[in-house]
Amino acid sequence: MSIKQQLKAPFQYEKIPIENISEDNTKKRARNTVGTIKRIWSYLAREKARLWLVIVMVLISSAMSLLGPFMVGKAIDNFIVKQEVTGFGILVVGLIAVYLLHSLSIFLQSFWMIGIAQNTVYDLRSELFHKFHRLPIAYFDKRQHGELMSRITNDIDNVNNTLNQSVIQVFSSVLTLIGTIGVMIYLSPILTVVTMSIVPVMFFATRWITKRTGPLYKLQQKRLGELNGYVEETVSGQHVVKTYSQEERVIKEFEVKNKDLNHSGFWALTIAGFIPKVMNMLNFLSFGMIALVGGILAINTELVTIGVIVIFTEYARQFTRPLNELSNQFNLLLSAVAGAERVFNVIDEEEEELDESRAIELQEIKGHFKFENVTFGYENEAILNKINFEAKPGESVAFVGHTGAGKTTIINLISRFYNYDSGKIKLDGIDLKEIKRSSLRSHMAFVLQDSFLFHTSIRENIRYGRLNATDEEVIVAAKQANAHDFIEQLPDGYDTILDSDGSGISQGQKQLLTIARAFIAEPTILVLDEATSNIDTITELKIQEALKELMKGRTSFIIAHRLNTIQEADQIIMLEHGQILEKGNHDELLDLKENYYNLYKGQLREVVGS
Repeated sequence: MSIKQQLKAPFQYEKIPIENISEDNTKKRARNTVGTIKRIWSYLAREKARLWLVIVMVLISSAMSLLGPFMVGKAIDNFIVKQEVTGFGILVVGLIAVYLLHSLSIFLQSFWMIGIAQNTVYDLRSELFHKFHRLPIAYFDKRQHGELMSRITNDIDNVNNTLNQSVIQVFSSVLTLIGTIGVMIYLSPILTVVTMSIVPVMFFATRWITKRTGPLYKLQQKRLGELNGYVEETVSGQHVVKTYSQEERVIKEFEVKNKDLNHSGFWALTIAGFIPKVMNMLNFLSFGMIALVGGILAINTELVTIGVIVIFTEYARQFTRPLNELSNQFNLLLSAVAGAERVFNVIDEEEEELDESRAIELQEIKGHFKFENVTFGYENEAILNKINFEAKPGESVAFVGHTGAGKTTIINLISRFYNYDSGKIKLDGIDLKEIKRSSLRSHMAFVLQDSFLFHTSIRENIRYGRLNATDEEVIVAAKQANAHDFIEQLPDGYDTILDSDGSGISQGQKQLLTIARAFIAEPTILVLDEATSNIDTITELKIQEALKELMKGRTSFIIAHRLNTIQEADQIIMLEHGQILEKGNHDELLDLKENYYNLYKGQLREVVGS
């Protein structure tokens, strides 16, 4: 029965994609594994001093583990068999010293290795988090946030656990193996051959097992990330889940993903669990062969003594134990490599395009925007096609149109979250591509439809718009956004701690705080993405007055779905399928009695009908 059939049989489940492992796939995976291990080593190598101390301790512990059994064997031949007491006490004291030194060296190597591992994952986690902030917005638009969070938590923790447990054991096992073989050959080449006869069996058994556990560990890490992403998504969207009574469907989908993870984890651990069983069986076989051949040699020849047989039985265990440990640790290493590959995949992602070498800093701007035949496409799909319009300093420009018309895309181009393919966007006569992104965005403020608050105080959430703002300026901004009154009514006022979802305050109040954040930023360019969509009618009227004050003297871009909020905009641009259908002010577009007119009248009918 094939591995794929074995996986299906116990559960009658057909989603475990264990492919037939071709030679090309094996070579490719081997290259990836070796490359990943090299990259992990590059982080470990930053702790060279402590690594050398660990190596010295491993050498000492390995030497002591070899010396102990050797001394026991010599004690049997030189003292117990000959019944000589002289020197036996000294040897016993020496044995005690050997095992104490062995224990001390193991403690020290573990102690130092823990520090190395912690510093390594600290560097890795920091690099990954920094990478998140250098990736383009498009990268996050295409991925679940929970799945990305899994990279910085589960995957890196997996690497951390393996570094703590496996690196020392692998190195120690290799040294012990080499030392054991050397001493065994010195004592008895014949018994060495007997002991080594099980190595080919061990090799092929281990290779057969690890060849199958590698893909399973990678699949397990992948499915763990998917499950985390799904959980994060559904927990964040609980309000929507309950509103549409989708609890049962969500639970069923979770069960499917949980079962996927359960199956891949079950088979990874089950198949990996064969290794110690096989090793123990071969270990017992080795003992029996040593006892049989050694006994025959001891009785019939002088090539082997009783002490040598005792040494060999202990060394046989020390010979198979490193092989056993290497096999077990190899499985852990495969799991860590799978996690590390996922981390390095993010680190290797293409970052947000660097600013042009000649890109400049803008100290002051007027806010004069001009679109000249701007075209943009995303993943071979045309989004905008030859867009032309001009926004003069201090003007308010509103974008309207059906979903997918290109409204948000234009905002993303203005803020350089995306780069346009052709044409030009000019700010004060300068191509946006010639302006540093950080400089451009420092002159902008955003009030988005989905208000986001950080897990900190209300004061700091508002101050996020300008970090050097004083407490008095924070209060002024809150008053401008009509948020001051409700903030004062909270138990801790401006020091009230909010969760990222803003629990404890209403949706409208959250939006007021984001508007206050825009006030305090004192931007030259303002972006409003349906900024009052989550605010009640009475509050909306107050906010509209505040926004009018905020937009004075500032170039403002407004995405609107409710046309009554943009009637006073200097320019309204109606988009459809990435093209401009109409542009003008509210009255001019109504006089045309075309697309905007029909959209406006349709919304009026909806309001009257409701």
